Amino acid sequence: MWVWPAGAEGAASRTVVVLGDSLSAGYGLKVQEGWVTLLSQRLASEGYGYKVVNASVSGETTQGGLARLPRVLELHKPDIVIIELGGNDGLRGLPLGTTRANLDVMIGLAARPGRSVLLLGLRMPPNYGERYTRGFAALYTQLAPVHHVPLVPFLLARVADQQSLMQSDGLHPNERGQPILLDNVWPVLKPLLRAQPH
Repeated sequence: MWVWPAGAEGAASRTVVVLGDSLSAGYGLKVQEGWVTLLSQRLASEGYGYKVVNASVSGETTQGGLARLPRVLELHKPDIVIIELGGNDGLRGLPLGTTRANLDVMIGLAARPGRSVLLLGLRMPPNYGERYTRGFAALYTQLAPVHHVPLVPFLLARVADQQSLMQSDGLHPNERGQPILLDNVWPVLKPLLRAQPH
């Protein structure tokens, strides 16, 4: 877990927490190349007074994220929580009902008055079969409206199908794909941000 101040040290009065897996932890990348670091830099360059806490862990499942979430919320008291989990559940072929239940509880815990939640949707490769892949994608599109939280339908849109933007494992975007991940998140995140008071 790392904390990246947006702007001058100590100037950030609000906090964004990213609770994710290797896609947000920057697997296979230098720290400064990942989309979460790029988010910190954009927040600073556009004058938003936020620090970003990357509470993402490579290999994390929704069960692991749910276990860690209460401590993360207590420790950092975030104004915005970005949840990017479920991919490892899917890659392991875990029951969709279990993944849905874990995400459901996580969103419920994170969504409180004065705190916003953004859900980042993921998808499975087609080799998992149409029934599973459709059901997996639907987890996010169904949960977001239930909790009235905004959704990025697919974090890896415009990246996952471009070999030149992916690492050799075919699962993780490379450094060239990271700005596109941020561009996928930014339009949905921006309405949740409050401008830095002057």
